[in-house]
Amino acid sequence: MGKGRMEAFSDGVIAVIITVMVLELKVPAGGSLADIRPMLPMFLTYVLSFINVGIYWTNHHHMLHAARSVTGPILLANLHLLFWLSVMPFATAWMAEHPFQSAPVAVYGVMLIMNALSYMLLTFLLMRHEGPDSALVKAVGSDLKGKVSIGFYLAGLALSPFQPQLSLTLYVAVAVMWFIPDRRIERVLRTQP
Repeated sequence: MGKGRMEAFSDGVIAVIITVMVLELKVPAGGSLADIRPMLPMFLTYVLSFINVGIYWTNHHHMLHAARSVTGPILLANLHLLFWLSVMPFATAWMAEHPFQSAPVAVYGVMLIMNALSYMLLTFLLMRHEGPDSALVKAVGSDLKGKVSIGFYLAGLALSPFQPQLSLTLYVAVAVMWFIPDRRIERVLRTQP
């Protein structure tokens, strides 16, 4: 079946996720720049979450551009990814309200792990559907970057009860690693006849 509806639905859900996150940002109580200071944890957490959602949106777009069609299991895997992305506003708000506290940092880490695993599942199903000689399989390869990301997230989660600041550093490191969109798919598609 065609992939257009899946792309459109995913784009809409991701837009709503970002909108819900930004609605958590409150206006400062006063009119001076000093009144922004208490809002910094919320703003910085929003920035991290916005970057993460943006990374998934960008890579999702590239991946579907390389795919020719989708199947029922691929649609379900996509819904699975969208579910975990939709948890982002909750985890973002909780971590922003209680910065550097173990439980919110751990929940944020679980959410990041589940986003990554659900994206890997979607990628796997698309690659299997497209076949071993497809542009997508050639572009993704062994997905070392994705596996390293999950390793960082797991380390961050393990450290969250003891060193939540270090956990956040690992979460930020993964976002930095993925901030530049993955060009593998674009390169492979340019070389395809």
